Order: sequence, then structure tokens, then C-alpha cells
Amino acid sequence: MNTENTKAQMRKGILEFCILSLINKKEMYVSDLIDELKKGKLDVVEGTLYPLLTRLKNGEFLSYRWEESTSGPPRKYYEITEKGKLFLNELQNTWTELTDSVNQITKSQDNE
Repeated sequence: MNTENTKAQMRKGILEFCILSLINKKEMYVSDLIDELKKGKLDVVEGTLYPLLTRLKNGEFLSYRWEESTSGPPRKYYEITEKGKLFLNELQNTWTELTDSVNQITKSQDNE
């Protein structure tokens, strides 16, 4: 079995949660998001990130503003909305429950 495919699917499943968590700390430009995700060992390319950001914006979880740049075209900075903060809170609760469950299950397997 290909573990790389499984690991990629697991990362994709939590990417939305990670993006909202990062933008909740401060508004961010796409390259800033990519850098922060890479620091967390989640390698993401713009081709993956832009559709996800568009989906989160269309769902009213994110908004954006344009800012002029001295080194090129204007930049789109994303910020989390109130609806996004509520959604992030739900995701955090789900993540906590899920990790607790997985840890309990995998810990019991280690003790057998």
C-alpha cells in the first residue's frame, strides 16, 4: 500500500483548519500562508491554495482586501470573518475530539 497517498489525503483533510487558524492570528497574503504552512511541514502550492481560499471566501468564512505593493501588482490579503471564527471554533472542537479518539485507540493498540 502507498503510504504517501494516505499521508497526502490526511494533510488535505486538515488544510482548511490550518489556513483558518493562521488567518485568525493575522490577515495574510498567499505567499505568507504558504511560508507558514511550510514551517509546519505542510507543503502547499498556490494551485492548491487558491481554490481553497476561494471556497472559504464564497462560504463567507474569509474576506479579503487589496493592498498596493511597491514591488509588483497589488496583493490580496485575507482575513477571517465572524462566520469564519465560528466555523474555526467548530473545527477546533472536532479536531480535539478526533485526536483524543485516535490517541486513545492507538495507545490501546500499543499496550496489547
